[in-house]
Amino acid sequence: MRSLFDFLIKHFSWIVFLIYVVLSCVLLVTFNPYQRSAFFGSSNVVVAYVYELSDRVSGYFGLREANEELLYQNGELMQENLLLRRQLQRYSYVAAADSIACNDSILNQYDFILARVINNSVRHLENYITLDKGSADGVQPEMAVVDHRGIVGIVTVVNKHNSVAISLLNTKLHVSCKVKDTDCFGSLVWDGRSAAYAVLEEMPRHVEFAPGDTIVTSGFSAVFPDGMMVGTIHDYAKQKDDNFYAMQVKLSTDFTQLGTVRIVANRMQDEQQKLEKEARR
Repeated sequence: MRSLFDFLIKHFSWIVFLIYVVLSCVLLVTFNPYQRSAFFGSSNVVVAYVYELSDRVSGYFGLREANEELLYQNGELMQENLLLRRQLQRYSYVAAADSIACNDSILNQYDFILARVINNSVRHLENYITLDKGSADGVQPEMAVVDHRGIVGIVTVVNKHNSVAISLLNTKLHVSCKVKDTDCFGSLVWDGRSAAYAVLEEMPRHVEFAPGDTIVTSGFSAVFPDGMMVGTIHDYAKQKDDNFYAMQVKLSTDFTQLGTVRIVANRMQDEQQKLEKEARR
């Protein structure tokens, strides 16, 4: 207490000066309209800036939740797109031949599981991606992995809480793909050079295409649904066999910035694979 009195006595003149300054400012603003409007105008600017700064900070921390919500919505839209595509195929089959029977259960065969990438590599010849979802979340081997831009890879190993997918940037992975709006397909493989490009091999010469055309999955497997985005044609050249082209495809997925992906669960995958294995015997 004594130190407080000593402080007040020591700085008495400054304290009195500050009191007079504050009092004079109050009187100036109170009894002078121009100064009052200028003061409140300036205070409103400061308050608005503080509110804006606060909104930006809260908005930044809310981006993760907003991003996940958008991904969920994107997944639902992708599922609806697949269902509509299947339905159009069904109608075309019925129009072509009334004798063709189409199963309505096909329209509901795909589910999407949202997962976060917790480990990823792009610098090796055989790259893999680790995800934070496993068998407890419904993930199984040989499920497709995609993001909002295009295909990513195929799940190979699963435990209860995690899974590992073979990346499209892996020289061992081959994916059946085609030029959009055509029925001719080839095999997409990574040549180990650039993380932005892959090669679509064995594309028949009679197929009409041009640089910039879209490459999509062919649907000729139980893993990737038909028509999923892969990339665009960057360049092409004849293979050793003059009857085929090899296309350099610019991948739509940026594998250096993978964050949140979707695992595609095909409910009819086991049934299709079992039937195909029996046919090969």
